Order: sequence, then structure tokens, then C-alpha cells
Amino acid sequence: MDFDAIFRSQLDTLREEGNYRIFADMERRCGAFPKADNHCEAGRREVTVWCSNDYLGMGQHPKVVNAMIEAVRAHGTGAGGTRNISGNTVQHRMLEAELADLHGKEAALLFTSGYVSNWAALGTLGSRIPGAVILSDALNHASMIEGIRHARCDKAIWKHNDVEDLDRKLAAWGPDRAKIVAFESVYSMDGDIAPIAEIVEVAEKHGAMTYIDEVHAVGMYGPRGGGVAEELGLMDRITLIEGTLGKAFGCMGGYITGSAPLVDFVRSFASGFIFSTALPPAVAAAATASIRHLKESGFERARQKRQVAKLRASLDRAGIPHLPNPSHIIPVMIKDPVKCREISNILMDRFGIYVQPINYPTVPKGTERLRITPGPLHSDADIDHLVGALAELWKHCALSRAVA
Repeated sequence: MDFDAIFRSQLDTLREEGNYRIFADMERRCGAFPKADNHCEAGRREVTVWCSNDYLGMGQHPKVVNAMIEAVRAHGTGAGGTRNISGNTVQHRMLEAELADLHGKEAALLFTSGYVSNWAALGTLGSRIPGAVILSDALNHASMIEGIRHARCDKAIWKHNDVEDLDRKLAAWGPDRAKIVAFESVYSMDGDIAPIAEIVEVAEKHGAMTYIDEVHAVGMYGPRGGGVAEELGLMDRITLIEGTLGKAFGCMGGYITGSAPLVDFVRSFASGFIFSTALPPAVAAAATASIRHLKESGFERARQKRQVAKLRASLDRAGIPHLPNPSHIIPVMIKDPVKCREISNILMDRFGIYVQPINYPTVPKGTERLRITPGPLHSDADIDHLVGALAELWKHCALSRAVA
């Protein structure tokens, strides 16, 4: 059998649909964010990055960089294996204590990524709790979906952010079933925020566990960066809070927080934890420095909110359509995969603006977009340049403008 022919055929289909993914060759420069170098056929050029998940620029903050350098010099680069084999390092234990404190929980557990933490935690809870059923929001991240599949337990999908539908579906399973309500706080593609208080009320009414993914919110919301649940004063009412170190904290890794028995349960049974090499101690040290800084500093969050508001207002004045939402994520809607890629390419080539197109299957067909994430280090001039470029391209590509 010609396996390469199978591969080429399906890749050709992706290209014909305009959904083939092309990754830009980027080189971040420490201390220059959001500026970066793009390596292309013409050589190297400076571009402004508008789509990074390093939402606050903490990946290049001096405190974070210095913490990693010092840890590498003191302890080397790798962890040496799984924590089961190589043991806990001081850096892992310090970071887990910092995370538990951030979310007001008894314990925390580190994973190699937010994807793995969702997959491992939901898979373990669903498979090991007798009679478990997981009720999942319809727009949950792929990592949560994979975790639920891995659990092989009963599941139900409730309409996105629809608390009444969740209530009905919880009631349908009866009081004798162990129910887990899984949802996100900030949804990364549309930027909408879940009605967390109402979800918690309904879950408590049915005696269900609550599992919230705060990966696009930690560091960003709340007085100490604990996420939307902290901002709303709801952390103590949520059973498990999952987050990432790879976005606003500027490092890498994922984690869960909860009661000591819950965290120990996942630690003891989750294959995604037991058999994965631990995060390098230097990464853990850098993440700890980032979390500690954002617990005390509100400057980055305040500055980012200002730039988000300024960009939204500028887009409105230019008639560039973007999804309204209360978060830091600004989806500029193109609704055509070919034009989405074309606009992205022209922004890079002519204007020195890097924003990756978001096409199917990340978003449904017909909702293609540019996902823009303003940060505290984007200047007012950066915003004016971006909006001016978009306005010019909107006319060039004959796209409809928003009506004020």
C-alpha cells in the first residue's frame, strides 16, 4: 500500500479548502516583545506580534528570565526523568505551593502542558470515580474532549454557556450518579466568558463536582491573577481549577489545584503524570517567579486592559468587524479561509504585522478569523499601524464593514 499517497491526498484536500497550516519562522528577541524577527526568503525582517498567548509579555520579564538562568546554572537543564523516578525537586514543590496559594486550594500538581493536565485529570476522574458522568460544555477545548474520551465513562454535552440546559441534563442523570461539570472560564476563540456563578449554583444543586479550565484567564484576571473565578470570589466553591504556565505566566506546563485528597488521587492514578518526564527545574523556577510577580503587580493587567479597549474602539471607528466579548481576546472576523490566509500573508509581507489566521478545524467553517491579543507592551503607535493596515486590506479584499 502506498501510504505516502494517502498522506498527500488528504494534505492536498486541506490546501484546496484553504485550511492547510503554514507556520511562520519566528525568532523572539529577549526584551523586545512584541517585536520579533521573521525569517523569510528575503532574509530576516522585524515584525510586530499580535497573536501571542504570552498575553502579558512575562516570557521576557527580567525576573522570570533571571530565575531561569540562575536555576540552570545551579541545577542544569533537565529534570532527569519522571518525578516517580527522579523524585521531586525543590523547584517543583515550591511552584506547586505557589499555585495552590494562588487558587486558595490545599494542593496543586504540575504537568508538562495544559493539554496534558486536562487530558490526564479528566481521564482519571472519569475512569476511576464509580458511576461517573461528565457533563461537558459544547465548546470545551480539544484537551478536555480527549480527556473525557480517555475516561470512557458516560458523558453529556450541554449547550455552550446555557445554564438551563446544564440543569436539565444534570437532572436527567439522577442523584445516585457522580457528576462532573467541565467547562472553561474564557473561551479562547470567541473570547466569551462562562456564567461561572450560575454554573456553580446549578452544580451544587445537583451535588456535582465542578471542573474549570482557566488557562486563558490565569495571570490575567483577579487581584492576584488567579483567574475569573478569583475575580468573582468563587474559587472556594469550585472543586478543581486547572490552568497553564504557558500563556500569561510566560513559561510552559500545566497544572491542577484542589483538595489534598483530589490532587493526590490524580497524582497516584493519572498515567499522563506518572509516565511523563517532569518539567525542567529551571522552567519551574521561572514560572514561580512569574506567578509571584503577578500576584503583587497589577500594572501588566491594567495596561493590557487599556490597550484592549483602545484597539476595540479603533476597530469600531474603522468599521472592522470583531466579536464583542468581555475578555482580552479580539476575534476579527473574515469568514473565508482563503481570504483569511491572504490577509495574514499581506499583513506580514507589507506591514510587518504577524497575526496567524484561525481556520477550520480550530473554528467552524465560515467563522474564519484573525485572533488578536493586545498586550501591555503594544504601543499606541502599534495599534494605529495595525488598524490602518486592516482598514486598507478590508477595502482591497472587498470585505464588508461593520455598521456603527
